[in-house]
Amino acid sequence: MGHSDAAPVPVVVFVYGGAWGSGDRSIYCLLALQMAKELNASVICPDYSIFPKGNVLNMIQDISDSLLWVREKGHAYNLDQDNIILIGHSAGAHLCSITTLFLVNNVEELFIETNKQRDLVSAIKGIIGLSGVYSIMDHYKHEKMRAVEYVSTMHKAMDGVENFDYYSPTSLLKKLNKDQLKRVPPVGLLHGTNDIIVPAESSVMFSELLTSLSVSMSLYLIPKMNHTEMVTDLMAPDRHFYHSVYGCIKQEYRKFQG
Repeated sequence: MGHSDAAPVPVVVFVYGGAWGSGDRSIYCLLALQMAKELNASVICPDYSIFPKGNVLNMIQDISDSLLWVREKGHAYNLDQDNIILIGHSAGAHLCSITTLFLVNNVEELFIETNKQRDLVSAIKGIIGLSGVYSIMDHYKHEKMRAVEYVSTMHKAMDGVENFDYYSPTSLLKKLNKDQLKRVPPVGLLHGTNDIIVPAESSVMFSELLTSLSVSMSLYLIPKMNHTEMVTDLMAPDRHFYHSVYGCIKQEYRKFQG
């Protein structure tokens, strides 16, 4: 908005959460509007094939296709196709990170040509994960502890326990070679310390792994914040955590813009 004659505008692709089985982009209009204002960017919020309509591979394909759309059609909307930031919440943070790692790994199942996958990776300037899941097995153990593993759609969306490793950013990172690791974009992780749905330990452990592999990363633990506040409080400036969360996001965003 208001950028039509100016230089191309940076793009934020926001991927919502919902345990891989719920959510809809219409819920996030307020968030997208505030994020666009705060970051002075165009915000795209794609829908993806949630379970049972799709499995996690279909979700990753949908997210990568939406990135491809930015690259191929973005000029019509004055978007800077070489300046994409991925921001995801909860399952959305998992999808942002696993999609990027699939692209870095040039996975054939994305049905995107190798050179286009390479271009997409270099266009992604950074990933911001909000209260994300990065090890599926660890999260499954946490679900079991809360006795919600059968209510949760996670293991069904992953096509069973045997695929947990394949869809875990932590596992995939460990398998990348040195050249691939150099192409992983910088990562910013935010997590509330009062999160019982996805414990903050998820981001802490992921941050330690990224650091050990020399991937540029930052970790922000926000005191007294729970799982849903991480996303609801980005929707209106009078919300309790609005300024502190946007403060962290902006810090990362500026870093990504170099």
